[in-house]
Amino acid sequence: MTIRLPGFIDIHNHGAVGVDVNSAAADDLLQVSEFLATQGVAGWLPTLVPDSNEVYRSVIDAIDEAVERQKQVSTPQARILGVHYEGVFANEKMCGALRPEYFKRFTGRELDELPTPQNGAKMMTLAPEVEGGIELVRELTGRGWIASIGHTHADVATLRAALDAGAKHLTHFFNAMSGIHHREMGVAGWGLTEGRVTFDIIADGKHIAPEMVAFACRTKGVESVSLISDSVAPTGQGDGSFELWGERIAVVNGTTQNERGSIAGSVITMLDAVRKMLRWGFSVDEVAMMASRNPARLLEIELLDSDVIELTDDLEVARIAVG
Repeated sequence: MTIRLPGFIDIHNHGAVGVDVNSAAADDLLQVSEFLATQGVAGWLPTLVPDSNEVYRSVIDAIDEAVERQKQVSTPQARILGVHYEGVFANEKMCGALRPEYFKRFTGRELDELPTPQNGAKMMTLAPEVEGGIELVRELTGRGWIASIGHTHADVATLRAALDAGAKHLTHFFNAMSGIHHREMGVAGWGLTEGRVTFDIIADGKHIAPEMVAFACRTKGVESVSLISDSVAPTGQGDGSFELWGERIAVVNGTTQNERGSIAGSVITMLDAVRKMLRWGFSVDEVAMMASRNPARLLEIELLDSDVIELTDDLEVARIAVG
């Protein structure tokens, strides 16, 4: 029996095949898009880590150019759907692999200075407890951005204030956020029990144990969970040593680690994540919801009927038709 899935939507992707989004030109983004299409990805959000506004401007210009050029390309490509800024306004204590020297506090003018693409979705991962954080959420929401909570140690009162201000999502659940404790529910506990927020999760078996992925998805309900790759430039290049975000990272047995000892993104694709979720006992419909329908709903886009992935019973690719 053939397993049939809609095209995947990856809302958190830092690059692949040697391309880092933070330093990408339009040609580079199109190269990633072509690779992602071979992995069943119908659309993706190029995701930026904290950097200078000069770097941001260069990448946003590249995104705008690549989006225009995608209208003319003949090869299958994952559609570039906008931009995701991860961690411009983050908690330094929860920085993970991000570079805190580029973190900012919101004083009211920073969004006006932040380059944004001409079209498409705009998403930002932020810590609501930073100075001006709640006002930032309110301002983002008012401008049509998706405000996602992440890289955070916010208390419940602050999380509720962020929700009331318009934040409706949590970034890479369990990672770079406070966990569950019997005297303090933490960001993770709040995310599991607050019905008005959704979250995304990295199903690589490295960032989170498979049993905890299942716990999170079953407790929350798969209708509120999106799969992400959180892939970085070495994706598709095997193990080795690479330069990423100003430091060396090692990829060993499919796990990334930077010089500070932190996991630095993943080297999986959405197809890898889908296979893992199916092997971990989730149904085809549940996986289709988490890999395609839920992220599409978050971005307020329609899935295309022509974007189809077919897998064999042993999860080998039978057919991919996306882009």
